[in-house]
Amino acid sequence: MNLDPAVRTRIDQLLQGNRIVLFMKGTRHAPRCGFSAGTAGILNGLLDDYVSVDVLADPEIREGIKVYGNWPTIPQLYVDGELVGGADIVAGMANSGELHELLGLPKPDRTPPDITITDAAAEAMRAGLAEAEGALHLSMDARFQANFFLREAEGNEIRAQSNGIEVLMDIATAQRARGIVIDWVDTVQGSGLSITNPNAPPAVQPLDVQTLKTRLERGDIRVIDVRPAQDRALAPFPAAQVLDEDSVAQLAALPKEQPLAFLCHHGNSSRGAAEHFRGLGFRQVFNVEGGIDAWSRLVDPSVPRY
Repeated sequence: MNLDPAVRTRIDQLLQGNRIVLFMKGTRHAPRCGFSAGTAGILNGLLDDYVSVDVLADPEIREGIKVYGNWPTIPQLYVDGELVGGADIVAGMANSGELHELLGLPKPDRTPPDITITDAAAEAMRAGLAEAEGALHLSMDARFQANFFLREAEGNEIRAQSNGIEVLMDIATAQRARGIVIDWVDTVQGSGLSITNPNAPPAVQPLDVQTLKTRLERGDIRVIDVRPAQDRALAPFPAAQVLDEDSVAQLAALPKEQPLAFLCHHGNSSRGAAEHFRGLGFRQVFNVEGGIDAWSRLVDPSVPRY
């Protein structure tokens, strides 16, 4: 497949004008696929500034970049105009320290985290590992969502031990897992491992529209409207800041104690945005329950329902 010269020129200009460019689905602060989210999460943890290009917003670039570097998948990371690779390669280089070296950063801290595995958890884990193949790994993403899995060790993992159990982690997980307590709990949903993490930001909190009105009157909360433009035109909410590509970076740079309330039509899509900003470290994150529809019904009937 031949690459259109105009598209090649556009890509050349992007790479010549920016040292680090990530072609991804979504943007660095609002990724729209798991592989892009993982790669952007690694870079976000290392760099304050780099360029992300949303290929979903530009079909020519989406197809053109695959031909440009002869790499069939997205995301793709370029440094100094050279293709580094996709999600798996970037993750592997981050874990080995090669990515830090490439970016001119200090070597990563490979100190194993102090973790605590309770007796009950250790007993359950030993029973599960008795007939299993592979090493026990723990992965923890930017939202502090944890996942245990079995896989052969690759050699670059960080190894933490407690109560006779060894847990392998990548570098990012090791930083997020310092001081965690792994327990075995019985709930109405069943039994399983539970992690208490002192590093994790508090959970997203529900916020009813009456309380939102009171807090807006006090001026102690910032409302973020995640609805598309056509919905905002149908039922404007002037007190809110629009969440778009231009505002994401500005919002992400706010102090992490800034209260943020996310608003959508009915309170569903706003929760995903709220969780993303929680993953960025914000500690007072709220989801407006019922969204603009509840605001219209319960607070301000002059706002049209749709």
